[in-house]
Amino acid sequence: MTADPPAAHCQGLALTDLAAEFGTPLYLYDADRLRAQYTGLRERLHPALRLFYSLKANPNVAVTRTLRELGAGLELSSLAELATAQRAGATGDEMLFLGPGKSRDEIDACLKAGALLIAESLPELADIDEAARHRGGTAEVLLRVNPAFALKGGGLTMGGKPRQFGIDEEVLDALDPAGLRRYGNVRVTGVHAYMGTRILAAAAIVENTRRILDLAARLAGRLGFELGTVDVGGGLGVAYHAAESDLDADELTAGLNPVVAGFHAAHPGTRLVMELGRYLAAPAGTYLTRVRYTKESRGERFAVCDGGTNHHMAAVGIGSPFRRNFPMHRVGGGGPLVPWNVTGPLCTPNDTLGKAVDLPADLGPGDLVAVARSGAYGPSASPVLFLSHGHPAEVLVRDGRAHLVRRRDTVDDLLERQSDVGPAAPAP
Repeated sequence: MTADPPAAHCQGLALTDLAAEFGTPLYLYDADRLRAQYTGLRERLHPALRLFYSLKANPNVAVTRTLRELGAGLELSSLAELATAQRAGATGDEMLFLGPGKSRDEIDACLKAGALLIAESLPELADIDEAARHRGGTAEVLLRVNPAFALKGGGLTMGGKPRQFGIDEEVLDALDPAGLRRYGNVRVTGVHAYMGTRILAAAAIVENTRRILDLAARLAGRLGFELGTVDVGGGLGVAYHAAESDLDADELTAGLNPVVAGFHAAHPGTRLVMELGRYLAAPAGTYLTRVRYTKESRGERFAVCDGGTNHHMAAVGIGSPFRRNFPMHRVGGGGPLVPWNVTGPLCTPNDTLGKAVDLPADLGPGDLVAVARSGAYGPSASPVLFLSHGHPAEVLVRDGRAHLVRRRDTVDDLLERQSDVGPAAPAP
């Protein structure tokens, strides 16, 4: 793995001080690292390929604004993400909205905001058409295609299989060229495809992009629509585990830029988009949890912490056939290393952040454990309400200052939306 050195500070601020100020469990985001991930790729990449941030990776508004200020467009999948994008300063077609089960409220909100809708099925295209007709306007829409081909190289393959996402390529191939004209209040202006996630092989990303661009040009020519935008997906991964290596941005762009340049020369009026979520957010985040107790059980050491998989479900290994530990360390380090099972406070054996993690032998109550590369698919992709522990605090360090960008849930927060039916009526 491309190792990040065990950190004791974030932009000069001690992690121990931040944990003392904001409490634990705590998600900590480094704005400098967010900027470095974005600009490191942006500066190498062909200028015709726009980078969009996928909010599903981390929808915190402060994280979103940091990337938006650098020039990232935003890819969204819910009303709350749309509101977050607008709060972060995005407008119009700087926002792409996708998802296989859009509600009428979501469609209407996108039409009002000018966000580009990505239709995932022909019935959804009909719903968008009806919504646009009701508003007395025309909706610009991209068609999400489920390609007939699939490429290896991702943690989750999205093409070449039966999926709820997108319109099968063969369905579009069988569609009468006049078929899209039945949707009189929709103007198809492009194509979207997404082939997989957590891709660490540069060659796979290059090949995905080449084939999606070819597919988009072919479909536009056959069905007679203008290619205003082609979204080639993305799925760029980051290394979490010892046997993995990070993507080399130079290797990636050396292969990708000629593909983009060739398509751009043939289609100079087409906006090209790549979606990035995990790649931008993951390296910028650290999950801090404090050891409450240590114990030994049948020859294995356990560090029981105040936070666990209720905040960091990705550590369970979702999407992987077996558990592999995220990089983690004791803040402050020190001492010989021995295997520890790092667990949380939940009443389930699945609440294990790390299995046989090398940590100091003298790890004890009060110590901070930092789980690195945790900026993506953290609390928003975790069962934060399990056992009613609630959402952890989130802090963004920006320009050397720590900002609380989400306070932790209190007991009152968790109960205020509930209502009681009152005591049962006494028996007659």
